[in-house]
Amino acid sequence: MAPWCYCVLCLLIRNLSGTPSNSSGESRNPWAPAPVAPGEVVETAGGVCKFSGQRLSWWQAQESCEQQFGHLALQPPDGVLASRLRDLVWVGQREVPLRRPPQRRARTTAVLVFGEKTADRAARLRSPLPELAALTACAHVQWDCASSDPAALFSVAAPALPNALQLRAFAEPGGVVRAALVVRGHHAPFLAAFRADGRWHHVCATWEQRGGRWALFSDGRRRAGARGLGAGHPVPSGSILVLGQDQDSLGGGFSAHDAFSGNLTDFHLWARALSPTQLHQAQACAPPLEGLLFRWDPGALDIAPSLLPMVWVRLLCPVPSEECPTWNPAPRSEGSELCLEPQLFLCCYRTETYHRLQDAQSWPGQDVISRVNALANDIVLLPDPLSEAHGTLSPAEASSFLGLLEHVLAMEMAPLGPATLLAVVRFLKRVVALGAGDPELLLTGPWEQLSQRVVSVASLVLEEQVADAWLSIREVVGGPMTLVASVQRLAALLSTTMTSEQPRMRIQHRHAGLEVRSLRLREASTRGCFFTMPGGRPEGAGHIHIPAGEARRLLRKGLSGVTVIHSWFTSRVFQHTLEGLDLQPQAPASSEEANRVQRFLGTQVGSAIISSEVWDVTGEVSMAVTFHLQHQAQTFRHKLVEPVCAFWNYSISPYTGGAWATTGCSVAALYPDSTACFCNHSTSFAVLLQIYEVQRGPEEESLLRTLSFVGCGVSFCALTTTFLLFLAAGVPKSERTTVHKNLTFSLACAEGFLMTSEWAKANEVACVAVTVAMHFLFLAAFSWMLVEGLLLWRKVVAVSMHPGPGMRLYHATGWGVPVGIVAVTLAMLPRDYVAPGHCWLNVHTYAIWAFVGPVLFVLTANTCILARVVMVTVSSARRRARMLSPQPCLQEQIWTQIWATVKPVLVLLPVLGLTWLVGILVHLSPAWAYAAVGLNSIQMKRRRLREVKATQLEAQGEGTPRAVVPGPDLTLEPQEGVPS
Repeated sequence: MAPWCYCVLCLLIRNLSGTPSNSSGESRNPWAPAPVAPGEVVETAGGVCKFSGQRLSWWQAQESCEQQFGHLALQPPDGVLASRLRDLVWVGQREVPLRRPPQRRARTTAVLVFGEKTADRAARLRSPLPELAALTACAHVQWDCASSDPAALFSVAAPALPNALQLRAFAEPGGVVRAALVVRGHHAPFLAAFRADGRWHHVCATWEQRGGRWALFSDGRRRAGARGLGAGHPVPSGSILVLGQDQDSLGGGFSAHDAFSGNLTDFHLWARALSPTQLHQAQACAPPLEGLLFRWDPGALDIAPSLLPMVWVRLLCPVPSEECPTWNPAPRSEGSELCLEPQLFLCCYRTETYHRLQDAQSWPGQDVISRVNALANDIVLLPDPLSEAHGTLSPAEASSFLGLLEHVLAMEMAPLGPATLLAVVRFLKRVVALGAGDPELLLTGPWEQLSQRVVSVASLVLEEQVADAWLSIREVVGGPMTLVASVQRLAALLSTTMTSEQPRMRIQHRHAGLEVRSLRLREASTRGCFFTMPGGRPEGAGHIHIPAGEARRLLRKGLSGVTVIHSWFTSRVFQHTLEGLDLQPQAPASSEEANRVQRFLGTQVGSAIISSEVWDVTGEVSMAVTFHLQHQAQTFRHKLVEPVCAFWNYSISPYTGGAWATTGCSVAALYPDSTACFCNHSTSFAVLLQIYEVQRGPEEESLLRTLSFVGCGVSFCALTTTFLLFLAAGVPKSERTTVHKNLTFSLACAEGFLMTSEWAKANEVACVAVTVAMHFLFLAAFSWMLVEGLLLWRKVVAVSMHPGPGMRLYHATGWGVPVGIVAVTLAMLPRDYVAPGHCWLNVHTYAIWAFVGPVLFVLTANTCILARVVMVTVSSARRRARMLSPQPCLQEQIWTQIWATVKPVLVLLPVLGLTWLVGILVHLSPAWAYAAVGLNSIQMKRRRLREVKATQLEAQGEGTPRAVVPGPDLTLEPQEGVPS
């Protein structure tokens, strides 16, 4: 090929690839989708996502999305959205509403700056150490990422033992810092401790003489640990502690090769092994005092001149080391980054939620929003819930705006509209997020006044006349529990502002209140800690109690004091807006109620909402609590009300802010109008009322059980006899007889298993087997009833002498369809298949519809068939009457029509299974239950014996072939136009 051809070909290829022929840059694909623009909304498979375009920390991104009633993307982007992202984005977690930014304190501290590795840079503790059978050493460290040689962070040397104990580490460039503990010359392996990222990290090492147990911790997490390191030998007395160098001799023998390179501060040494809880305290710059040998004090050190002067730095405690999930579009992989790093993010919504938020500007209540903004001369309430709030909001400004909002809401005579309520909820979310990102902000600002106004506004929007507005926005914000979450977050911020001069703060309004107090665990270890709501009593209803045993447990973990936060909410809005909860009904607690048969109607909140949280310097502490709340069970007349102890689980549904759950909670005592509960954790609690309609008492239930057993026994004997007669009487084979045999066999077997189900309850495996067998056999019986109906239609309505669809199709319908339904149900609901306490399908799950659905279909189809057959029967009777008596009297005509209607109905109701329709009405009255037992017990008894005789007569060929309805003495003449 000519050279110019190659040139043209190369030029063509480069043009097609999108790279100009005179460009040496990176190739670009002209067909690649455009990058997503800031503020753009993209539909995905899971809903709708909005690209913010801002770079925020993970906590701030979460707050931004929550304030717009969305959430961070809970899974990596897919489809078109994934191809349009160019940079790293934050990914949320399903427990996001429960995950809060750690409480941090800013402190200024002196830092030893170890620059380049030299032999003259070290700091020595002036006082010799005592004999140590155990120790813990902790420090905040900034490791030089370029230092790849092992170095000693600190070393302890005894007079005759230079390598008594030391912590050595080195950095892998672009990787991690690996650390190892050395005790009496025995070297543990180098294991990953923290990232080599040049940031501050909190590092701790613990060691015990007993068993030689040791462990390494960084940033509050255990990274390594084992046994057998220097076991049986303490660190001798008279030892010298040196920071930043390895001692080859007592207090000296330094070398540049072993020198530490980086920054070090906040070094502490204990003469015991701290527990994980105490290590968290040390990480939060609140070191435990028990066993403390050295508290960070540069004045107690002999510091080499090359390390002077020391540098003072502002340190956040605990240091930001949390990692949050991310998604990288370049390799399309998940990862993690430091949560405080600013990154891009997506706010996602369910599609229907996003469309409702788009329509919010047309909701009622815009006038109140305009009035508040006009009085404030600022945009306080945003009319568009999907818009982002611009500008910063200081605590003083927030307090001023809340005061204005409080005044407007208190003066408003008309009920709030949903638009106003949504805007108020959003503003409260924004206010309680203040201080979450900046710890120093908590030291300034009118926080107590701001808290008073937040609780006041929350109380005003919990008035009962606002219930309709809450119902309107329930799908968007999850109901009034969003206010509970906001007040709890505010109280957690208040806990950091408590001082010894003000150890307690209580805020109380009509429908809401909170209390924040400092609790000394030594005092609480005798009686515990009580909190009473307005009108409540410690010995009665209306209180929550932290048991004394829980205080003693925290004392054993090394804590001395905690901050206790309690809040309460009393409003009928919770009852109005949280009805119909998706909570499984529980078994009645009392024996009297257990002996009654009820129909579950639903669940609703029956008490006030009360919350309890416990915080120490490291964060939230989970504690068991007991609470006693009053409820209005007596308002449900002629209903059985079962109180249930529940808590609000924020992690169940991130879309709606959570849901009620009962795990870990139980009823401690029941009273006529109140309930005492125990929960093994602390959060928001309430007493839910599960409402039942009482249907039958124990005497009626015992009588029904006896009648059912006797009826099933009689029916089983009759069906068995009928089936044996079919086999022994020599009935010729035909479609009718085959269908009758299969129906009789399936129903007899089902009745037999039903009689044994009471005994099978004692064995779980036997109960499951009996349930599967009954499910299959009753479905088979109904399937054969459907075949009976179809055969009846073909013989009576669409009379034809041509062959039918064949027995293969009938067998596939009668036996194959039930097998498929049972198999699919077992595969989809293996755990929810059997009802607790009964050998039958669970009526509280979707399993029951695997029986009810097919049965309703069969009964509907057979009802239509019966109606059509009755019409044909009546028409035939009318023609026959005219043939026998050309001028019959009116009374004779009426009687003929009535009998022509009643007779096929009475004959065909059992064979088509239509007596089971009475079972639908069982819940209305016990009389219907007796009727259902009686009708279904005699469904097949008498009719089957006469069917055998009718079948035998037909087989003998008496008379002209006729269209025979399966039943005694009921025959129809062929219709006109149909050959006989």
